[in-house]
Amino acid sequence: MLSYIPNPLIIPVGLIVGMLIAAPVGPVNVLCIQRAIERGFWGGVAAGIGSVMGDGLIALCAGLGVGTVSGVVEAHRAAIQVIGGLALIAFGLRLYFSAPRVKMTSDAEAKTARLKDFAWDIPQTFFLTITNPGAVLGLFAVFGGVTTFVEVHSNVDVLLMVSSIVTGSMLWWITLSKFISRYRNRIDLHVLQILNRIAGILLALFGGVLIAEVILKAGHF
Repeated sequence: MLSYIPNPLIIPVGLIVGMLIAAPVGPVNVLCIQRAIERGFWGGVAAGIGSVMGDGLIALCAGLGVGTVSGVVEAHRAAIQVIGGLALIAFGLRLYFSAPRVKMTSDAEAKTARLKDFAWDIPQTFFLTITNPGAVLGLFAVFGGVTTFVEVHSNVDVLLMVSSIVTGSMLWWITLSKFISRYRNRIDLHVLQILNRIAGILLALFGGVLIAEVILKAGHF
């Protein structure tokens, strides 16, 4: 019976890990922040949900001991990295050349906006998350390190840990999106255009680095 009672320390540790995973600036994080600036609170949350879902899926595989997943990622790392790099470059170029759109220009429009209005951002950031081999292997390593600090034995413990990590990451994105949406109306279209181009360049650079690493490892240069 005791095997069904989870370790209570898993919840606070999982929440902290989830926030730490979401906080560093990476390609997906740049895209999520840009969406919050351009589209407001629900735009940032929608992009964040996709990222959190990707991290949650990876954490679940790591927690259940699906070693074959990390093995497959490592075996096909080059192909996955190229696909992820091309996707980042495509997103970056589209963002760089697209005209800025401020969907919530007034309080009235902000109140009528809903999560479903930005639902298409969810699969986009989910795809970018799960096709980043560095993020996949990194999360496997983080999960392995955490489980040595907090005992995770049963499937109940694993599910609680994954749920806590997802909750922590989602709390981060909700808080950040709320903060950004509060001050985004102070940004005019010219500044937003500059921010879009900076975000587009960063995304394309991230993608280029991924592809360049594959080429260098292949010994072409």
